[in-house]
Amino acid sequence: MATVCRRLLVEIAQQFIQHRRDIVLKVKREKYIEWGDCDPARIVFNPRYFDWFDACTAGIFTAAGFSKPFLIATHGLFGWPIVESRAQFLKPCRFGDTIVIESTIAEFGRSSFKVAHQVINADVLAVEAFETRVWCGRDPTNPEYLKAQPIPAEVIARLSV
Repeated sequence: MATVCRRLLVEIAQQFIQHRRDIVLKVKREKYIEWGDCDPARIVFNPRYFDWFDACTAGIFTAAGFSKPFLIATHGLFGWPIVESRAQFLKPCRFGDTIVIESTIAEFGRSSFKVAHQVINADVLAVEAFETRVWCGRDPTNPEYLKAQPIPAEVIARLSV
């Protein structure tokens, strides 16, 4: 019963997404900055942003109907490690601030994709970041290693404009 309900919900979500692709392309998450997110100066410790960006990247795929557990089970995904990242910190975010993180897939390659993230604090762009990630499965010659794989066409189609 639960499986049938889940399938129906996925089917309904997919149909909705087909009609409203714009909700898939940009995911927004609100985040309250906790004490533990900050350094002693009460400014967000820079690596925390990349933890949040990782969750937002997974959120983009989930919003499109491709949760990470689903991709692992059905498409042989092992992960999407970062091979390049950069960030520009324009305004400090501090303990007690509520920020909005906006994330979008900016570009797809054969086995890589670029993600753009913007952190908005009090209606001002505070951080702008970019990542290049690689779609990886297990290496068939040595399952202890990752190997880049082509991104499935259905995934690209659902996340592309």
